[in-house]
Amino acid sequence: MSRKNIKDLTLEELKKAITAMGEPAYRARQIFSWLYRRGISDFNEMTNIPKTLSDKLQDNYFISNLAPAEHLKSADGTEKLLFKLPDGNFIETVLIYAGKRKTVCLSTQVGCKFACTFCASGKLGFTRNLTPAEIINQILFLRNNLKHEITNYVLMGIGEPLDNYENVSRAIMIMNDPEGMAIGARRITISTCGVIPGMNKLRNLGLQVNLSVSLHATNNRLRDTFMPINKRYPLEKLIKASEDFINSTGRMITLEYILIKGKNDSLRDADELAKIAKRLKAKVNLVPCSSVPGTDFQSTPKKEIEKFIDRLIQRKVNATLRDSKGADIQAACGQLAGRPKE
Repeated sequence: MSRKNIKDLTLEELKKAITAMGEPAYRARQIFSWLYRRGISDFNEMTNIPKTLSDKLQDNYFISNLAPAEHLKSADGTEKLLFKLPDGNFIETVLIYAGKRKTVCLSTQVGCKFACTFCASGKLGFTRNLTPAEIINQILFLRNNLKHEITNYVLMGIGEPLDNYENVSRAIMIMNDPEGMAIGARRITISTCGVIPGMNKLRNLGLQVNLSVSLHATNNRLRDTFMPINKRYPLEKLIKASEDFINSTGRMITLEYILIKGKNDSLRDADELAKIAKRLKAKVNLVPCSSVPGTDFQSTPKKEIEKFIDRLIQRKVNATLRDSKGADIQAACGQLAGRPKE
């Protein structure tokens, strides 16, 4: 029987595995501490674990890690890491600096099946989901190897997190577990293009994570052209699912809105966006469109962006403009793609 990746297990799953070996459940908490607080890579490094147990672990599990194939730094300080996975596929992870905040943008899939027209992630097509370990190991490399003290965690990199709900939710539980990575749930944000079944599952997870909904258009006709998922889950269903999430969790959501010159940036668009935001009591995060190979979309000019955001504020909407960083290393919003499998 092939060995399993121990970092794919939540604490409760590890407790069951340990007791099935005839060992006390509390050993799972010790193992979690070694994996996520001390960052060990060998079971024999667990000095408070009996040799008999470390041998059993060695027989049944392995400890995975990631190392970057490429590490780029932007002129604005943003860092992008290209990780090569054991099967030869690639993912990208971005570290963004903003004042005292240090945010890591995590990938959740190899490629993406949703083919949003303004995003590079879907250009290579969808290959597979990332495992919990592959999601977590992006963080652990930054923490353990580069010694970064990360303040915020956003699942907004390559892939659609809620299309990989089972693995993403387990990764979040490991991240949040006090015995694991001890990351506060409110420091974790999950982005979705509108995968309603995943949104419904997430609201029942029982963790106070943040949800960010990629809207990008205020009517079905335009959103259909930007985001093919809208044909399956149109705006009226997405807005209802957002309301259900808010009512179930008590959490405010954020509406992400990429501003594309001449497409969705009129004052009428701003008025329609304000109606949706006010209905949901949501924040709006405006994002200038990034340059993506294969598209001719351009960002709305700065003066027009200012008029757009002023209109939202006049309509009593909590709106902010994201400073999209890392464009010179293809690390800005919508630019992550990885590279073809080697």
